[in-house]
Amino acid sequence: MTKFSIQTRSRTDFIKIDQQVAEIVVEQGITEGVVTIFIPHTTAGITINENADPDVTADLETVLNRVFPWEGGYRHFEGNTAAHAKASMMGSSAQVIVSGGRLQLGTWQSLYFCEFDGPRTREVWVKGISE
Repeated sequence: MTKFSIQTRSRTDFIKIDQQVAEIVVEQGITEGVVTIFIPHTTAGITINENADPDVTADLETVLNRVFPWEGGYRHFEGNTAAHAKASMMGSSAQVIVSGGRLQLGTWQSLYFCEFDGPRTREVWVKGISE
């Protein structure tokens, strides 16, 4: 397993991590197989979504804020229940097929680290499995 760190810039942040994951695939020598990307945090997640229009991640933030507003009469004493709920909706892991030593993402797809309680320094864990 390989880990790398990300510094998020705001409470909510969507950061493309394709390049870092692709470099790890090469380092791990995976030419055919699958790579799992895991986020070991309860207020951050991962998603695969469109990379061509930055309004997509802005719209995702808007939708998530409507569904999980920061002020909602929550009981969690830290005051970040909305971040926990958003992270649960996104999920903590993603898998991508590797073929020819390359991530097999669609033309408009990217991997996004999703921060919901930043800014913070976060970790991403990556493990590839060869065929």
